[in-house]
Amino acid sequence: MLDLPCPIAVIVMGLKITPPLRAAVLVAMLSILTSGSLKAAPAAHLKAAVFDLEFIDNSLDGEKYGTRPDELRRLVDAGNQLRTGLADTFDLVDIAPVRSKAQQSHLQACGGCDVQFAHELGADLAITGVVQKTSNLILSISIFVRDANTGKLIKNVSADMRGNTNESWSRAMSYLLRNRLTSDNGNRQ
Repeated sequence: MLDLPCPIAVIVMGLKITPPLRAAVLVAMLSILTSGSLKAAPAAHLKAAVFDLEFIDNSLDGEKYGTRPDELRRLVDAGNQLRTGLADTFDLVDIAPVRSKAQQSHLQACGGCDVQFAHELGADLAITGVVQKTSNLILSISIFVRDANTGKLIKNVSADMRGNTNESWSRAMSYLLRNRLTSDNGNRQ
């Protein structure tokens, strides 16, 4: 059948596999190698400045009573979950030197100050996020990844949440980390 003198075929032939089986094994091995299932060793991690998440409350309750303490706690928890989830993918830089300036700015509308802050910290990426509340039932979380040198948006991912609970916030962030931020599925340009 298929009798190729390549290193993979030699290894397979060394196991004294019959020619039809050898061809099937060779085809399977080549398809695995070309499918990207076996990835090369990772390059050095990029440095990322992950800023505190921001909260936009468009709800009637928010307009009447302001932001609730439990929502502020969830915001901090979601930001910490984001940092923890990205720690294996990026080298996280400490944002403490610019944290107060960042908190005084609306990072989504400041004209690139997030990129400027990240560049100041020596980061390659600026990662920001916002939770938007329409009501206690309808919320969304969006994460933005920008190049700290050019300001170009690299990735923009979001998830809708149903319910304003610790569990819904945590599940939404887990989904984004697992399926959108640390995989190729979340690329939007």
